[in-house]
Amino acid sequence: MTGASAGAAARHASGLFGARLFVIVTSGYLMSYGLRAINATIAPELVDEMALTNTQLGSLTSAYFLAFACLQLPLGICLDRFGPRRVDAILMAVAAAGCATFAGAAGFEGLWVARALLGLGFAAGLMAPFALFRVWFAPRHQTRLAAWTMTVGTAGVLLATLPVRALLAVTDWRGVFYACAAVLLAISLLMWFGLPRSREPDGSSRQSFLQSVGGYGEVARSSFFWRIVLISGAVQGGFIAMQTLWLGPWFTRVLQMTPQQSAGWLFVFNAVLLGAYLVAGLLAPRVGQQESATVRLIAVAALLTAGLIGFVAAVPMAAGVWAWLAIAVVTTVFTPIQARVGMSFPRELAGRALTAYNLVVFVATFGVQAGLGVVMDWLIGGGMAQQDAFRAGLAGIAGLQAATWLLFIFWPKRKPAVKPAVS
Repeated sequence: MTGASAGAAARHASGLFGARLFVIVTSGYLMSYGLRAINATIAPELVDEMALTNTQLGSLTSAYFLAFACLQLPLGICLDRFGPRRVDAILMAVAAAGCATFAGAAGFEGLWVARALLGLGFAAGLMAPFALFRVWFAPRHQTRLAAWTMTVGTAGVLLATLPVRALLAVTDWRGVFYACAAVLLAISLLMWFGLPRSREPDGSSRQSFLQSVGGYGEVARSSFFWRIVLISGAVQGGFIAMQTLWLGPWFTRVLQMTPQQSAGWLFVFNAVLLGAYLVAGLLAPRVGQQESATVRLIAVAALLTAGLIGFVAAVPMAAGVWAWLAIAVVTTVFTPIQARVGMSFPRELAGRALTAYNLVVFVATFGVQAGLGVVMDWLIGGGMAQQDAFRAGLAGIAGLQAATWLLFIFWPKRKPAVKPAVS
């Protein structure tokens, strides 16, 4: 970093320097979310070419989340010890290898391994930006930056809908993944050489690995953490499972859309989500630093989400796409909440707190995404119609969210232990 840039960032990043940091560190998250969701768009071609069952399709897509979740705890230690620049740059190169492997896969097993590599490579896609924001930006900007990071991620999902369908007219899904591998390799190099090295841990922590793991004990002893993370896992995990895989098949199998119509509505769905994240970024600083306001927001948003998903499962044709658009708007409430969890712990534990939160959410996502495919195949094997099996699985997700909402509401009350962060 130049002397001028260092001077501008002596306290907190701002202006062009801050914008540069934001763009570089979130570029990987754009690719992460796009490739996380791309199977919802290419599912028809993937199923036809590879003859995948519902169980295999769910397992294939959720392999990403399983590998992602397995890396979260060591990732938190690495972010705290080595800093987000080095960690995310290396992992982006792993994601590039995953894309190339997916493109060259000859069968289900190869696809599964490739998706797992993508999960490993994108494990820091969101946590690395949050960790970097904690170091370079003022506390009052943290929730806003979190919402805008999710906006970037949603832009990646948009790219995975109609633009991908357009690319499939000139190449196949393998060509798309080879192109993504090249982009990810370029992002890896950009992160390594383009992000500042000042304020970066030197990696020579006096703590042993086991002592670093012990830092998760402080996170696990936080009542606030568990109250938030359990309901977030059910609501966010269910939402991500649908957004990144099962929403496309819902449109084609239950609402009887063509693949092109499904891609169009997925584009609209994610465009609405993007707009909602932009609004959340503007409003988040008003509530993101107040624990009581955070708790009230969660209670309302989770109840609305469970009710809307139950409505969709009960009367899918009446709910149409519009109920899904409402769900997209409501679930954006959980974005500043994740940043709030990170702010609830000392800076040296922020990476571990964020990745512990992420671990629960993505384990839930894996369970919902894979479990829905298993339940559907089981019900269909028992003689239930495909549409009815899909609706029953979705009703189960709504029931899970309602149960965690009740747990959240009746959680033992306490005085807020965390004071609002100040700049």
